Amino acid sequence: MARSSRSMDWGFPRWRSYGGERGAAKVRLCDRDGCEEPGDRPAPKSPNSPDRWYFCEAHAAEYNRNWNYFEGLSAEEAAAREANEQRDASGFRQSQHYAWGGPGDGTRSRDEMKALDVLELESDASFEQVRAAYRRLAKANHPDVKPGDDAAAERFRKVQAAYDVLRRAEERRAA
Repeated sequence: MARSSRSMDWGFPRWRSYGGERGAAKVRLCDRDGCEEPGDRPAPKSPNSPDRWYFCEAHAAEYNRNWNYFEGLSAEEAAAREANEQRDASGFRQSQHYAWGGPGDGTRSRDEMKALDVLELESDASFEQVRAAYRRLAKANHPDVKPGDDAAAERFRKVQAAYDVLRRAEERRAA
């Protein structure tokens, strides 16, 4: 008798044992922009927050290495930076009970925050605001508009890279 190639899991009760599915196993990728490694190492998005980033081993090590924000600064420089950031972060008083008050609420990665700075936007900007800022800055700095201006060309490349980071992050959130 010829062997049937027909699947036997088309009805109830299950004909195949549990754990014997044919489908591909779902693997969560690293949350670092552009990384294709499995993200199997959770890290908190902000102090005392239940939300987590999921990084690969290399990016988890980088994330943990960067926790000391004042590392490498003298005492005067650290005090000046702390005073400057407390002045700039006055709008984030709702996070005061977490004992931190830096820009952002922990929902965006460091790369996304840098990209928002390049696009001259606040940390809570929507994707429509990101798209509008990208178009405005791209039109103002495009090499066809300012031929021969190396500074404008470099600014245009930075704006494009920042938009790509934020677009991919938005696609990851939507998926």
